[in-house]
Amino acid sequence: MSFLDHLEELRWHIVRSVIAVFVFAVTAFLLKDFVWGTLILGPTKPDFLTFRVLCKIGEITGSNVLCIEELDFVIQSRKVTGQFTMHLTSSFVIGIICAFPYTFWEFWRFISPGLYEQERKVSRGAVFFVSVLFMSGVLFGYYVITPLSFNFMVNYKVSDAISNEFDITYFVTFITTLVLACGILFQIPVVTLFLSKAGIVTPEFLKKYRRHAIVIILFVAALLTPPDIISQILIAIPLTILYEFSISISARVEKKRLKELES
Repeated sequence: MSFLDHLEELRWHIVRSVIAVFVFAVTAFLLKDFVWGTLILGPTKPDFLTFRVLCKIGEITGSNVLCIEELDFVIQSRKVTGQFTMHLTSSFVIGIICAFPYTFWEFWRFISPGLYEQERKVSRGAVFFVSVLFMSGVLFGYYVITPLSFNFMVNYKVSDAISNEFDITYFVTFITTLVLACGILFQIPVVTLFLSKAGIVTPEFLKKYRRHAIVIILFVAALLTPPDIISQILIAIPLTILYEFSISISARVEKKRLKELES
């Protein structure tokens, strides 16, 4: 194919991906009561799944500290177009999340024909694993990072004379940033797998620079999360675990490569 033919092919992959995002975004926009009442405002309610689980754990351990009875805050819209704009923004973000597996599949269809046979074997199952890790990161960000971070920030007070009144723009940005950041950062094992199979990364390399990696993880978590230490730590912990898991993945790839060389 010529360069222009490649561009034409890429254009149609992008068009189909945009259509998929648009369809999910419109669906989310029409389901306003569910999206806002259950999804977006869910982590701000004491009966949210995460808070109920924590309360159950508290009952089992005999500690009432884990039970969240009230979240003292008010969400305000300080701009005339605030609510409508955030309705559009939240619908667009949901569209991106829901359409991600299909979008990645479209781009993979464009990239895969240009790979060598060995590279195709190496990347087999890429769409599935990338999608699973992305969705796992999104769920982790939504059910763990967001409610715990929000609970900490709401209940942390320097004085009872100061009330918590959040702008709707910041509130939506807070949730979407955490959720999307977790979805993206959970791709560490996939990146390690490809780099290891390409011979760029080895388990020895990952072990040697483990401390450097932890510093980078903390730095990236600080960039992609709201400016509070709790959110950064909550994201850094699973990323560090994923990094350790990536070392074992790289070790398996290295072991398999050595066997192939011996045979």
